[in-house]
Amino acid sequence: MSVGLKFPTSILPITGIRLSSCSANIYQTKRTDLALIELSKDSHVVGVFTRNLFCAAPVQISKQHLAELNPRYCLINAGNANAGTGRQGLLDASSTCKELANLTRCKEGEVLPFSTGVIGEQLPVDKINTALPELLDNLSADNWVDAAKAIMTTDTIPKAKSRKISIGESIISITGIAKGSGMIRPNMATMLAYIATDANIEKGMLEKILLHAVNKSFNRITVDGDTSTNDSCVLVATCKASNDCIVSQNSEEYKLLENALTNIFCELAQAIIRDGEGATKFLTIKVTGGKKDTECTDVAYKIAESPLVKTAFTASDANWGRILSAIGNSGIKDLDINNIEVFLDHLCIVENGQRSSSYTEEKGKVIMLQDEITLKVNLNRGKCQEEIWTTDLSHEYVTINAEYRT
Repeated sequence: MSVGLKFPTSILPITGIRLSSCSANIYQTKRTDLALIELSKDSHVVGVFTRNLFCAAPVQISKQHLAELNPRYCLINAGNANAGTGRQGLLDASSTCKELANLTRCKEGEVLPFSTGVIGEQLPVDKINTALPELLDNLSADNWVDAAKAIMTTDTIPKAKSRKISIGESIISITGIAKGSGMIRPNMATMLAYIATDANIEKGMLEKILLHAVNKSFNRITVDGDTSTNDSCVLVATCKASNDCIVSQNSEEYKLLENALTNIFCELAQAIIRDGEGATKFLTIKVTGGKKDTECTDVAYKIAESPLVKTAFTASDANWGRILSAIGNSGIKDLDINNIEVFLDHLCIVENGQRSSSYTEEKGKVIMLQDEITLKVNLNRGKCQEEIWTTDLSHEYVTINAEYRT
């Protein structure tokens, strides 16, 4: 059950993009598990991928293809990660690209493959290739949500976001989908994300926006601290809108588009956390007053990934000693604990190195019973601040992952 997450509605089509989904029977239970995204010619496509050294075969192939040619298709399967599959995994990923290229008369390098699911099993190439004609027949500009459903694994709800903005006299549309629920940790989480806009923008500028947006969104989430083998995030600009091409990072148009895209990235990242495996709470960890941004993120992640802190939130137990312990273990050598302040929402828990005189267990319990909580830590040693989003750690998380392959 997700926390405060609703089924997506009012998802905008993006001129120059069509999508489809179908069942390739990759799962034992019948469900959609294969999606295709068709990109118009001359679209700008940029991407970022997992930093896990054991990266999956489709990640390796997609990175290679993206560096060589301008993609026309993204082919995504769920149910099988095609990771830990050696040379055969690379051949299998390439085989699906070749088959799609033959059917569409494009080049193999114009197809980007993506996979998500169980690690260590060979990709069912024949099932995927057999389903490709159906995917091509059903391409439509309105299939964003269906595609989002097809790429789900342990997700309980599809994740899709849209918005329109004005740039000069032009109306710009942005739509994105993502999947992710467990094995979530920055660099970039067990997630796939595809975000598109019809804005007219130079490719180098689009890449700058992608790096900024990912850093503020998908690299600011964690469920369990595990970085996946398959993480991929693709940003597309079809350049079909009538705005003047954005060529400068200093322009007002660039800033408007960067802000809007970053907001969509953040909404999708938060949706992943809200649908985290077994999550009963959506937690915002905000660390302020750091000398460096990395200080703030180090403290935030140490708190967010502490099993003791996470289980306390599951139990709605304001066991603030666990939070202090996590802060003290964050690796900041010259940290003055007497300057630290800790808040649950508006309620001060800790100040001057000890429990705040205004804090009571009763007040803390009221906040801990909420399903959305902000934990704020003020280091009081600088002007930097960072924010991440995480979940609690429930019995259901253990059940989901204990039974994942059964």
